[in-house]
Amino acid sequence: MSNALIDLEASPTFKDGKEKDNDLVSASTVTFDPAIQRSLLRKCDWFILPPLTVMYLCNALDKGNVANAQTDGWDKDIGLVGDQYFLLVMIFYVPFCLFGTPISIFVKRFSAARVLPLMMIGFGTMSLFTSIAKNFSQIFAIRWFLGIFESAMLPGVVYYLSTFYKRGELASRVGCFYAAAAIAGAFSGLIAFGVFHIDNPKHHSWQYLFWIEGAGTVIFATFAFFWLPRSSDTWWILTEEEKAVARRRILEDSSVEINEKFNFRDAFKPFRNPLYWVWAMISISLGVPLASVNNFLPQIVASLGYSTVKTNLFTVAPNIVGTAALLVLTFSSDYFRERSIHIAIPLAVTLVGFVVLGCINPIEHRGVAYFACFLLTAGASAPSVLVATWYNNNTPQESRRAVVTAVMVALANASGLISTNVFRAQDKPKYVPALATSAAFGGLCLILVTGIGIWMRRENGRRNDTQGVKLTARDVPTEMLSEGPSNPSFRYMY
Repeated sequence: MSNALIDLEASPTFKDGKEKDNDLVSASTVTFDPAIQRSLLRKCDWFILPPLTVMYLCNALDKGNVANAQTDGWDKDIGLVGDQYFLLVMIFYVPFCLFGTPISIFVKRFSAARVLPLMMIGFGTMSLFTSIAKNFSQIFAIRWFLGIFESAMLPGVVYYLSTFYKRGELASRVGCFYAAAAIAGAFSGLIAFGVFHIDNPKHHSWQYLFWIEGAGTVIFATFAFFWLPRSSDTWWILTEEEKAVARRRILEDSSVEINEKFNFRDAFKPFRNPLYWVWAMISISLGVPLASVNNFLPQIVASLGYSTVKTNLFTVAPNIVGTAALLVLTFSSDYFRERSIHIAIPLAVTLVGFVVLGCINPIEHRGVAYFACFLLTAGASAPSVLVATWYNNNTPQESRRAVVTAVMVALANASGLISTNVFRAQDKPKYVPALATSAAFGGLCLILVTGIGIWMRRENGRRNDTQGVKLTARDVPTEMLSEGPSNPSFRYMY
């Protein structure tokens, strides 16, 4: 055996010098050669994370490009009337929610490295079809299939990353990946800004937008299918020492078992625990403000009275700020191994943004309204990433983690149905009912997150007091936690 794994003392002691009970496994009995671990992390960060980030960038572009196309008159060119545009945005979420969990089970069974690129080819193709659709019915069908193909992208990637990274590394990596969605808002605005200057009498400018983004997605999906590794054990780029370290790291601080065989009944067991129902409520409530920002920021900016070109250009800066805030919060959350406070802060920021927009006339106070758009984006994305990381960190079984992530993401995206139904054409330009609804759900989420964070801290303290120890989630190897929270050694990551 190589020196990748170095044995430490067999019976670690508590801070008071007493030997730990073998039934309360706490500190890891294994450490890693730092050089090998750094090499492993570099390879994961440089060869897995960037392709996944590009994949999600394509996902976000193909999902949201209708918002940019609408500012160039796409809806009028294909004959949309009344609330048909809002209905098209809404219908996407129905299959998105229904198919996320079934496809995520396939992700666990057949590997995210193979299933997700195939889904990506599907939604890239739907973007290409959108460019030639001529009426509401055709777009309706395309948006339905788009929802199916995109449904498992986020839960699939979060689960996939959890098989390569430890719990204290996951939020920052998911944050880098999810930043692609925030970047997409800026990037799509820049693409639209350039594409809408194309003057070709044979084609509409918005058709080029769908062609460019759809074709790019299909091409990159083909590359990702052959590039992404199925697991660390089969990844050709790793040495045998790095594979040994990769396996041990996940058993120490992520999973009970690696490449766990999927058991349908066991995978849904977490929902017997009331905590997961609270996380479900959190997912639903955070989804409303998130969907409002993702789907309607161009419309909110347009309500300030800018031209089509300026509207798309002025969405860039708020999305860049949102991306920066996302990365700062997720890296900070990993550094401190803390979730709930890092979720509550951006929720409060976004809540203020919705309240400000709802209380002013955006035309008369254009500067204040535009500043509020920065508040919306600064706090919109980070809660989604950190909540997904939060319940992943507290679910050490791979199959359960895959299903829980899929269900929670589906619930969060179901909130898009609420958002799209309250953003109505007749409420232009202030959209007061939509802003009030988004603020209300954001406030509810803030209360729930704060409550669960306090409860977890107290529960960890109660277990420590009962057992006469001082343990945190960091101290308990996940391979010993097959029973989950019912194990006396289990400590919540809060």
